[in-house]
Amino acid sequence: MEILRVFNNNVVLAKDEHADEVILTGRGLGFQAKPGAHVDPQKVVRKFIPSDGRDPDHMAEMLSCISPDIIQIVTDAMQDVGLKELSQSKPMLVMALSDHVGFALQRIKKGITVEYPLQAEVEHLYPEEYSKSVELLGALNTRLNNAMPRAEAIALALHLVNAGFSTGDLTYTYTMTGIIQQMLAVVESSCRVRLDSSSINVGRFITHLRYLFVRIHQHKQLEGDERSPIATAIMQSYPDAMDCAEKLATIVELRFDVNLTEDEIAYLALHVYRVAQQPKVKTHA
Repeated sequence: MEILRVFNNNVVLAKDEHADEVILTGRGLGFQAKPGAHVDPQKVVRKFIPSDGRDPDHMAEMLSCISPDIIQIVTDAMQDVGLKELSQSKPMLVMALSDHVGFALQRIKKGITVEYPLQAEVEHLYPEEYSKSVELLGALNTRLNNAMPRAEAIALALHLVNAGFSTGDLTYTYTMTGIIQQMLAVVESSCRVRLDSSSINVGRFITHLRYLFVRIHQHKQLEGDERSPIATAIMQSYPDAMDCAEKLATIVELRFDVNLTEDEIAYLALHVYRVAQQPKVKTHA
């Protein structure tokens, strides 16, 4: 591999054997190195392949601010808990987790504690990611002398959720979390039910919402201008659920500035109907 740019002693931008740009990290990898020189493979600890159209220079610049030791610790910990494939396919996730861990260790060293306000929401809305983040935190602490408190599992879980959106910050994920909570409240109010977040149907509904937001983010909503036969059948079969789904679509429009297709609204209605089968909330005359 040939060096294209040196960012610091530990990070270089290089061209691999396929003439693709890759980011390489490793202690001393860039020391006294010059563009055009060959990379010493013995010094390479991690190779990042830019994806999703991301600028390699920008990614390398971010990596240059993270300790290569932290990157290695995060990579090894992810492998320990079964996230090796994710670490390889989502380089931005490794970078985000490494940046978070590095900054968290700095805060802890200075005696600064952080309370994450979304703990209840994360545990209920993203149980799989939260469970995996607890495992990941344990694997990290094995290598960090138990330096990181349990509360950090919340932040790690949000980064795992965020990986589905191929973005480098958590802004969209925070927004999504708040909107899901708002939409669940609308369903409870409109359908006069009390939702059990641990039930299968509510879990499916939350998963559907998450993938809906992924489609919105990627501009890939279901179908297009014409309503599908399935959507028509759903609309005719579940008019009350459709009324609620229209309210949910309005929330999406206001928060994301995008109109949902009729098919998306119809599938929302189908999930609303399913969760509406929960026990009704009693009202007093």
